[in-house]
Amino acid sequence: MTMRAMQLTGPGTLELRTVPVPELGPGDLLLRVGAAGICHSDSFVLSLPFPMSEKPLTLGHEIAGTIEAVGSAVDGRSAGERGIVYLCWSCGECRECLRGNENVCLAAGRTAMPPCPGLGPDGGMAEYVRIPARSFVPIAEELDFAHAAPLADAALTPMHAIRGAMDQLWPGATAVAIGIGGLGHVAVQLLKALTETTVIAVDVDADKLALATECGADIVLKADENTAATILELTGGRGAEAVFDFVGTDPTVKVAVESVAPNGAVRLVGLGGGATGIDAGPAGGPGLPWGATVRKSYGGNRSDLVDAVALAAAGKLRARVERFDLADARTAFDRLDSGAVRGRAVLIP
Repeated sequence: MTMRAMQLTGPGTLELRTVPVPELGPGDLLLRVGAAGICHSDSFVLSLPFPMSEKPLTLGHEIAGTIEAVGSAVDGRSAGERGIVYLCWSCGECRECLRGNENVCLAAGRTAMPPCPGLGPDGGMAEYVRIPARSFVPIAEELDFAHAAPLADAALTPMHAIRGAMDQLWPGATAVAIGIGGLGHVAVQLLKALTETTVIAVDVDADKLALATECGADIVLKADENTAATILELTGGRGAEAVFDFVGTDPTVKVAVESVAPNGAVRLVGLGGGATGIDAGPAGGPGLPWGATVRKSYGGNRSDLVDAVALAAAGKLRARVERFDLADARTAFDRLDSGAVRGRAVLIP
């Protein structure tokens, strides 16, 4: 039995290929893919100047679909169930996993990045994907696959970052979301659903700021050289209690550091390689204020995803998507790279 799969066959080369349907191990599920989201990390892998693996790699870590077959050692799952895939394929047995920190599984070593579909194991930009049974998270019948798939990362990751800063997100606090793309527009909705904060959205694109307003942002700011100063002015000179950077370049990290309040939280989520410039000198001026924390936030744990799915089922969270046929993946990647996607690009096999 064969299937279509969108594979990385060389640096910068995507090909729609016909390949065998994956064979199940005892602890696996075979998922018939209903939709697969496209993330900037997929684009990053595509842009690498060296091969990601020795064999063609099927991309895609935001996956929703229907169980087609169940491994011989799997209990509690059956064909026909609808769900999405938790992307951290951790060991499930180490100290961190048992504490609910699957995203920093000990088996992944110092990199703390457990295997992830499409970034090692074959992913979901295909008609079928093999997944560990414990990675399956059921979804409600009313949640369609195109809107469910992005929850696997575009909701999971900001949910984890926000929960890691909840001690600063009291009623009346100010939270800033920088970059209103696939993750950022979901983050705005999560902040409004989980907290009673004033949410400021920052982006360079007017249409994405309009999207932020649709998602519940209280204030939108078009990014410029005065962004940090404007945030300080809006917060009485003190700064925002929490700043979430979904871009992670030098300019956005600079805004985050310069606009966070003393004892506030900076959460770096975007992978743009920006440097914070933190030093051990006295606080003051534009640098990081006293007591403020900076944390690189990766993915999330399974409970973050389960709770995001529950919010989506309750109508409190909805990813905005642009749908593309699996065969049109290159067009979708090009639109993503040019900043033209509003929300999340999703492939439909």
